[in-house]
Amino acid sequence: MQRSAAHHSNRTSASELDWGMILVMILLMLIGLYSLYFAILNDGNGKSAALKAIIMQLLYWGVGAGMIAFIMRFDAFQLWRLAPVAYGIGIVLLIGVLIFYNRALAASAGAKSWIAFGPVSLQPSEIVKPAFILMLSKVVANHNRLYPEHTVHSDWLLIGKMVGVFLPVAFLIALQNDLGTLLVFIAILGGITIVSGVTWRILGPALAAAGAFGSLLLFLVTSSLGRSILGSFGFQAYQFARIDAWLHPGQDTSDTGYQTYQNLKAIGSGQLWGSGFGNMKVFVPVRESDMIFSVMGESFGFVGGAFLIAVYFLLLYLMIKATFKARNSFYAYIATGVVVMVLFHVFENVGMNIGLLPLTGIPLPFISQGGSSLLSNMIGVGLIMSMSYQQQSRTFNESNDFSL
Repeated sequence: MQRSAAHHSNRTSASELDWGMILVMILLMLIGLYSLYFAILNDGNGKSAALKAIIMQLLYWGVGAGMIAFIMRFDAFQLWRLAPVAYGIGIVLLIGVLIFYNRALAASAGAKSWIAFGPVSLQPSEIVKPAFILMLSKVVANHNRLYPEHTVHSDWLLIGKMVGVFLPVAFLIALQNDLGTLLVFIAILGGITIVSGVTWRILGPALAAAGAFGSLLLFLVTSSLGRSILGSFGFQAYQFARIDAWLHPGQDTSDTGYQTYQNLKAIGSGQLWGSGFGNMKVFVPVRESDMIFSVMGESFGFVGGAFLIAVYFLLLYLMIKATFKARNSFYAYIATGVVVMVLFHVFENVGMNIGLLPLTGIPLPFISQGGSSLLSNMIGVGLIMSMSYQQQSRTFNESNDFSL
């Protein structure tokens, strides 16, 4: 009888897993490992370096899978209690990296974003993203419990609370000189704000102001007067070089422009069907990180690139589907933050790979080399999967548990 009960329990646990999301993750892992292997091989580092990178990435996938299994055990009540703790640890990590950052990586990348532990480098800002989502979701859910009727006054109060969570993170990341990562946090803040219930009497003018600011910023980065103004606010020469490489990829094929130019050549050479499995002829420097999308573009052409984007949309669809199954608004805000995080990464990375957007140093989720980004995204997936897995757990009573 005990054996039968244990068997039933295991079968029930397995049935609660989101197998669709798991299969999509496995597919992304296979695409990522293929892309990483041939990216490093194309970089001229040899098969041993490529195999070493594959093994390291597989280890990160293993750690990430363990984190997903661990996070899935947390129900909404536990995540609610964990949110401020995770956020506090994140702030400490962001302060720590400003003191103990890797000097060599900072000199080459222009940002104080990594802490080195022997051969392994950790980017704390990546790990902070899920913690930021949790804390922001808790703030919004708790505010809406206290103020069930949305008014202009209560909504401004909510915005103030959200900005209060955002500003410490934004300030510390700005000190790291990591604009690309800061943009991700801004996108997460914007996404959760839109679904928080804030009235459009506030959101409408805010979005119009954001559009006007974006237009002004575009003017500033493309004019000599504007660049001198931005320079006084801390913008660096390498950031302007990325803008130039984006606007005129064929004018300067040295230094920053060379990578962008070669990347566009690689994707263009793939045409419709690509050059074939592993048959890459265009050299792209440091292809395994931000430019890894070009591996699919050159190997499998437009069809391969479109297929990868379709896989991402399938993953996002499954995430959104899990959001609608959520039992409470806290879960819904968490799912929104994770969806926006992944979507923004894909949009920005693919956009800069095909020349629609400037280089920002944002990796392609689950594909680019690097453990910090992979673990951050897998923690996000774990948070989403916990919603489906915890459907049979006790109901999260918003009227009572939100006060804890």
